[in-house]
Amino acid sequence: MTDAPAFYDVFFESLTRQGEELCGDQVKTVRLPRETLVVLADGLGSGVKASILARLTSVIVATMLRHGVSLREVIETVSSTLPVCRERGVAYAAFTIVRIRHADGRFQIVGSDTPPPVLLKQSRREHVPMTAEIVAGKRLEIGEGVLAPGDFLGVMSDGVPYAGRGHLMNLKWGWDEIAASLEASALSRSLSAERLVKGVIRETRLRYGNDVGDDATFAGILARTPRRLMVFTGPPKEKAGDPLAVRRLMAFDGRRVVCGGTTGNIVADDLGEVIATDESTAREDIPPIGELRGVDLLTEGILTLARTLRLLGDHLRDGRRLPTDRNGANLLAEELLRSDSVFFLAGESTNPYYQNPLLPKSVSIRQSLVTQLADVLVRLGKAVQIEWC
Repeated sequence: MTDAPAFYDVFFESLTRQGEELCGDQVKTVRLPRETLVVLADGLGSGVKASILARLTSVIVATMLRHGVSLREVIETVSSTLPVCRERGVAYAAFTIVRIRHADGRFQIVGSDTPPPVLLKQSRREHVPMTAEIVAGKRLEIGEGVLAPGDFLGVMSDGVPYAGRGHLMNLKWGWDEIAASLEASALSRSLSAERLVKGVIRETRLRYGNDVGDDATFAGILARTPRRLMVFTGPPKEKAGDPLAVRRLMAFDGRRVVCGGTTGNIVADDLGEVIATDESTAREDIPPIGELRGVDLLTEGILTLARTLRLLGDHLRDGRRLPTDRNGANLLAEELLRSDSVFFLAGESTNPYYQNPLLPKSVSIRQSLVTQLADVLVRLGKAVQIEWC
C-alpha cells in the first residue's frame, strides 16, 4: 500500500434486454469521506417493473448504508418495501453491495443471488473467498479482501454469464472466461476501469448476437493513484497574499491550472518566468492559452471559465462529449473531467470591468462562476474544495 489512500474509480455499463426500453439493472455509487459504496441491483424480470425494483433496491441500500444502518436492517427494509409482483407473487431484486474503506483499501462484498465477483490482484485473476450467511431470512454470500493500487474488482448481474447460454453455444462465457478476458486485457495495456468494463460488455454482446436475452450489467472498481487538480484563479484580495498563493500552487501534488491574465502574471513574476502565448488556440470568443514553466494549463479567466461551465453543464445534462477543438475552454474542461478531486484557490480581488451590476459588490462574476463550476463538478462525482484568498 502507498502512504496516500488510493482512489476507487467506479465504472459500469449495461445491456438492455431485446425489446425493452428500460434496463432492469441499476448501479448506485456513493462516495463518503471514509468509504466508497457501490450497489448493483437486478430487478425481477425485465422492463419497467424490473427497472423500478432495481432502482428502489439500489437507492434504499445505498441511502441506509451511508447513514450507518446495519446490514440486517437494510435487508429487512428492502424486503418489506419492494412492491409485490402480481404475476409471480414475490417482491424481489438480486443485489451486490461493495464497501471499500479508504484508509487501507479493505473491502466487504455482499451478494444476494448474483454471480460471484472477479478480483484482479496486480492484473492476475483471483476468487474472492465467500461464505454463506442467513441475514433477516435471506441467504447472502459475504466476502472480504483488500484493494491495493492497481487492483480491480468486478461485479455483475446474471445477464452477463447468461449470454454463454444463448444461441452461440460454442462460445462458453462463464466466470472463468470472464475472468480470463479481464486478465488478458489488464496485462495487455494500461489499466482503466472503463476499458476493462467495456471489454466485458463487448464480449457479452457478441455472445448474445443480435438477441440480448437478459439485462446485463458489469461494474468495475479500480484502485489507483488519485488524480488531483488545483485551479488558481483571480488575484488574492490583498497583494501581500500573492507570493503565498504561488507557493501553494507550486507545492501542490497534482496537476496545476491557472485561469486569468493577471493571475498568470502573478505566477510568472513570482517564478521569474515569461509567459509564451499560443495564438493557435485563439478563437473569436475564447482568448488563447499561455505556456508557463511548472503550470500544466494557463488560460484567460472569466470568458474561459464561463464557456467551460457551459461545456460541463451540457456534459452533465446529456453526456455530451467535449468538442475536439483545441482551445482554452475545452482544455480546461478536459482537465476538470479527468480529475478525481479539484481544489480551487480563488482570489477575491474584483476586476470592475467584469463586475455584474446584478450581483452584490461583495460577489464577483469570478466567484459566481467558480461556485457554479464546483456545483457541477460535485454532481459529476468529483471531490471539490474552494478556498477564497
